[in-house]
Amino acid sequence: MQRIYEPASLMEGEMLKGMLASEGIEAHLVGQNLLGGTGELPIFGLLGLSVDNDQAEYARELITAYNAALPLPGDEPESFPGTLVC
Repeated sequence: MQRIYEPASLMEGEMLKGMLASEGIEAHLVGQNLLGGTGELPIFGLLGLSVDNDQAEYARELITAYNAALPLPGDEPESFPGTLVC
């Protein structure tokens, strides 16, 4: 197993885990149970996405592509131009 990414939040980690699963990559969100101790534990580095060694490179490519993605023109609602609402 390799730790390939540190999500900024639990929600981002779960969403990326689901995205990787849709591509056939089994990911594990490490540290999600430690978030309750935020006041006593360091804030950064608690969460991590881990995948099998043979899938790590492909998973990193998918996450990099996700982070670089921009909304398609016309996908945003008229009331919030420039904002993608999911």
